Amino acid sequence: MRIGIFGTGAMATALGPHWANAGHELRVAGRDPARAAALGARTGTWAEVAAFADVLLLAVPADAVFDVLAAAGPLPGKVLVDCTNQPGPDGGPPPGTPVAARIAAAAPDAHVVKAFNLAPADVWRKPPRTLTVPLCGDDPAALDAVRTLVRDIGCTAVLGGGLDRAHLLEATAAFAIGLWFAGEDARAILVPVG
Repeated sequence: MRIGIFGTGAMATALGPHWANAGHELRVAGRDPARAAALGARTGTWAEVAAFADVLLLAVPADAVFDVLAAAGPLPGKVLVDCTNQPGPDGGPPPGTPVAARIAAAAPDAHVVKAFNLAPADVWRKPPRTLTVPLCGDDPAALDAVRTLVRDIGCTAVLGGGLDRAHLLEATAAFAIGLWFAGEDARAILVPVG
């Protein structure tokens, strides 16, 4: 699969190497070309990486998402994986329209899938085999592509519903991040039955 990564930060450096090791071809775009090159993949502009890729990982800060999407141009038929989080000022979800919905509106010709937003980047560097990754999206082929990427990092994908449910993943992330920063173990609230 041809994977484009928008961003050169923690999520890009955590997920990209897994996909390269699985045999996917990567290209990276970022504000800092030297950091993009340091990821070991070919680099390009936002638009060049978008044109190359079948799947795009949107791994930029939430406040940069819409500038990046504008610079990338139209994304007809592309799978756009949204791993962003944008906690509000109190650590909860921001008021207004959820991020995934705004991304889908800004890239109406892409197939947006919310995924990889519930764990910090360090977890993705060497994820535990028991890690399950919820996916929210509307396009079956896009969900299948992201399932492959989840499997290629050694995890299991689970369908969390359509993109209209992505706000639940965003709220869960905001809640869990607040617990982690308070020194609590967020994993203890989701203990399996039996």
